[in-house]
Amino acid sequence: MNPPSDARTLGEFLKARRAELDPHACGLPRTGSRRVAGLRREEVAQLASISVDYYTRLEQGRVRASAAVLDTLSRALRLDEDQQSYLYEVAGRTDDGPRRARRAAQQVRPAMRRLLAQLTETPALVLGRRLDVLAWNRSAVALYTDFAAIPAQRRNYLRLLFTDPAVRALHREWAHDARDAVAAVSREAGTDPDDPELARLVGDLTLRDADFRTWWAEHPVINATYGTKHYRHPLVGDLTLDCDTWAASDESGQRLMVLTAETGGPSHDALRILTAWTADRTGAKPPATRTA
Repeated sequence: MNPPSDARTLGEFLKARRAELDPHACGLPRTGSRRVAGLRREEVAQLASISVDYYTRLEQGRVRASAAVLDTLSRALRLDEDQQSYLYEVAGRTDDGPRRARRAAQQVRPAMRRLLAQLTETPALVLGRRLDVLAWNRSAVALYTDFAAIPAQRRNYLRLLFTDPAVRALHREWAHDARDAVAAVSREAGTDPDDPELARLVGDLTLRDADFRTWWAEHPVINATYGTKHYRHPLVGDLTLDCDTWAASDESGQRLMVLTAETGGPSHDALRILTAWTADRTGAKPPATRTA
């Protein structure tokens, strides 16, 4: 049976667009002679974090793509606004195309807000779906970065690990910590695969970072609630902190991440110095919790 005309049109559009792209400009390694112009099917599948078989069937008109898949393909193929609209149209997804509204902002739960405010000498973050950073205390700013200076739509723990040079350099075991974060978001993808914000996050990082592309394609899953993190801060040097995460009892997906050090130890002293130095420098009270 031949595929419907719209399905054939979709396949032709995908093939034409990938033929126009330069593999190296898309972050793919240079290789020897190529039998096809532009990107191969397997390269598009890699950039979009979908299987080669699925992408092949999509080009052949044998499967209907979800909105989330179309979103990641839009990024992988570097479509402009008009091309994105056309992609959704021929895919029969005009009702949830690229201009669809974002989901409601995540709100920090009152109990989380109160607990965060009471943690004055240890870094703490409230993380939402997709590891969005929803709230933080002064110690977290001292250790990581000034979260308030980051636009809310880009204030994401996973994104910072891969795109912020200072946050990346802070982690002495960056590859280990980054893989754990990828696995945590991968688990989220399994529970809400059609989340458009998740698709945007994954699509952006897939194009930006080769390590992310590789690890995401492995479909890792983790649900660790505790562990140890090793940092190298430019002001106080090395810190070894215990990381514990508590999930909210409701279905909000929010979790409280707290980093602690053994009382009286060098990491504990370094945290106190760092937090005090940050407070003295800014002359500010602990920042209020934020919502994204």
